[in-house]
Amino acid sequence: MPELLSIHDFPIPSNLRAAAVLVPVFRDAAGELQVVMVRRTAFGVHGGQLAFPGGKPEPQDGADLWATARREAFEEIGLPPASVQLLATLPTVPVPSGFRISPFLGRIVRPAAWQRQVSEVDEVLEIPLRHLADPATHTEEIWEQSGWPGPRRVPFYRVGPAGRYPLWGASYRILQPLLPRLLAGEWGL
Repeated sequence: MPELLSIHDFPIPSNLRAAAVLVPVFRDAAGELQVVMVRRTAFGVHGGQLAFPGGKPEPQDGADLWATARREAFEEIGLPPASVQLLATLPTVPVPSGFRISPFLGRIVRPAAWQRQVSEVDEVLEIPLRHLADPATHTEEIWEQSGWPGPRRVPFYRVGPAGRYPLWGASYRILQPLLPRLLAGEWGL
């Protein structure tokens, strides 16, 4: 029997479109390091999935994907661009849906309340990094979804209330190698 392929074995299109995301991190009042993510609304190709705030560049961004990430974070969760300090430009992530995602790690000043864009965001999540570092949170399952050529091994973190949301795909690929670096205190966090 052939070995089961991973979610990361999907072919990547050769003509990728640019996109940018902000990986917002902050320390809460108890000193706990948190990462902010959104749960997308049920519509669209990424409906219901966990993601970092972000999207495609618009004319006002010019060729500056850092500007795209900050603009999108403001539009999606109400995070003012002046409240974000760039810590690192992370490696790009090509995805089967045809995008080349440019992630930016940013230290944020958390607003008093998140202002989500209700047409795109169902929920704003603050996820403790120590929760993601707990081996019980990390798992892998066999999934088969519409449009996939067959079943795939999918690694993911269980997050949210009672661990009911899988954090997988591009967001997982961005966060998974970043997690030990953040927890080790890189970037002075």
